[in-house]
Amino acid sequence: MKTLSVLCVVCTLVVLSGSMTAEQKLKNCNDVRAAYSSKGFNVNDVPNKGVNGAPLKVCPQGFSCCTLEMEEKLSQQSHTEIKAPVSRLSTNLQTTFRQRHDHFDNFFRELLKNAEVSLHNMFVRTYGMMYVQNAELFKNFFESLTRYYVSGSAAVNLDSMLSDFWADLLERMFRLVNVQYEFSEAYMECVSRHTEQLQPFGDVPRKLHIQLTRAFVAARTFVRGLTLMPQVVNKVSTVTASPSCVRAAMKMLYCPYCSGQVALKPCQNYCLNVLRGCLANQADLDIEWNNFLDAMLSLADRLEGPFNFESVMDPIDVKISEAIMNMQENSMQVSQKVFQGCGQPKPSVAFRSKRNIKDTGFNGRFRPYSPDARPTTAAGTSLDRLTNDVKKKLKHAKKFWSTLPETVCAGERIAPGDDCWNGTAKSRYESVVIGNGLANQVSNPDVEVDITKPDIVIRSQIAALKEMTSRLKAAHSGKDPFTDDNEDSSGGEESGSGCDSPSCDTDRDIYFSTPPNPGKPADDQKVKGRGPSAGGAATKGSMALALCGLILALLAAHLR
Repeated sequence: MKTLSVLCVVCTLVVLSGSMTAEQKLKNCNDVRAAYSSKGFNVNDVPNKGVNGAPLKVCPQGFSCCTLEMEEKLSQQSHTEIKAPVSRLSTNLQTTFRQRHDHFDNFFRELLKNAEVSLHNMFVRTYGMMYVQNAELFKNFFESLTRYYVSGSAAVNLDSMLSDFWADLLERMFRLVNVQYEFSEAYMECVSRHTEQLQPFGDVPRKLHIQLTRAFVAARTFVRGLTLMPQVVNKVSTVTASPSCVRAAMKMLYCPYCSGQVALKPCQNYCLNVLRGCLANQADLDIEWNNFLDAMLSLADRLEGPFNFESVMDPIDVKISEAIMNMQENSMQVSQKVFQGCGQPKPSVAFRSKRNIKDTGFNGRFRPYSPDARPTTAAGTSLDRLTNDVKKKLKHAKKFWSTLPETVCAGERIAPGDDCWNGTAKSRYESVVIGNGLANQVSNPDVEVDITKPDIVIRSQIAALKEMTSRLKAAHSGKDPFTDDNEDSSGGEESGSGCDSPSCDTDRDIYFSTPPNPGKPADDQKVKGRGPSAGGAATKGSMALALCGLILALLAAHLR
């Protein structure tokens, strides 16, 4: 009996000791006062010792170092602190891809400028006055390419622009190589209408059309994708936390203050559940976000390979010069086809009266393309290095939204092990960690989330990502995704100006489908075409005569 009495006394003392220890901690709220004032709040808001916590709405209502006024201020602080790491990560992501956008955009624009300068310098050296007198044609060509890059098909129809360029070039060259004749505007319209059938420039227009379409579509769409990323992140970052999220954040971050445990950090799994509840809508971005990034990565591979903007623009002067040489070497055959199809032109009286011929400075052949002689772009790097860099950033950005809780709930923000705040006391967190996304929050033990009301802003950004992904995939196949009808846009294997059928590579007949010479009506006439392999007709002698005719035409034009 005496032993039992002793045990009862000991148990009573232990209970009283524990109660006194907890109460002893709250007799002095100095630690709370120091921590509270360090947040910028008035230290006089904190009681000197623990008070009755019954008025508290979020934290435990027992003996407390918190007042209702403190709880309200700390709720606002918790909102700021829960948002800060997410905002910082979002800002870093925006900055990263704004910079990459500027790098690519500046690079593409500078390539266009350098290509124009390179063509000008090369053509002045090679063609002299012939080029100078027709320089506006090439200037307009590059201006149109730049406008297409900036504004797309809304500003420039690339197909029509390229067709007009080659038709205009043919008209100017045709007049020069046939300066002994007079041509009316109606006659030259007949010539222009049959540029593709005549193929005076060989296969260059068709190939260049394919290359330009693919490269420009890929470049424009990729830059648009880089523009979209910071916009999406910025709009999503404007989404405010729900009241239940703010309440849960307050409970996790600052309720330990009320019990005098200012250094106590939340358990990791507790933090994960709170953040997954607060960022439930953002996590739903992840599927379309990752699809979008995969499409960007695929298009980046195209930019490095067959749709390489740099490899198309760098030697474009050589390609156009090659086309001009094709016209020079086949000028007699081309002229004969035109005369048969459009009618025999009248001799030029002015040409017959001019006999005094002077040198125009025409040098004849173009100089071979040397990559080492290319000007350096403002971006200071090549397209390959730019794409390698951005691909690393794109891969790193995958699963950005779904991993935000793990990123935030790490390091100094949490306490390892079981010596952590579980929402009610310093102890192990027992609840199961729920999954990401709005639908999973139905079972979140720490944040009340209405899964029937998805955030409108985030849903609109999901739609924007989905639409851009579709456009990236179209660009990947060489189609302009910003036209009304992708089926009609070019860029595929069989696209381009000129004939698209296999017969383009063989000899064939060309039929003019319009009346030949408006001044001299005639039935449709059959003009025998000659392919590049028709060796008997396209002899060295005819090539020499063609060049001589061109030189004479240039000399005569110079005297006008």
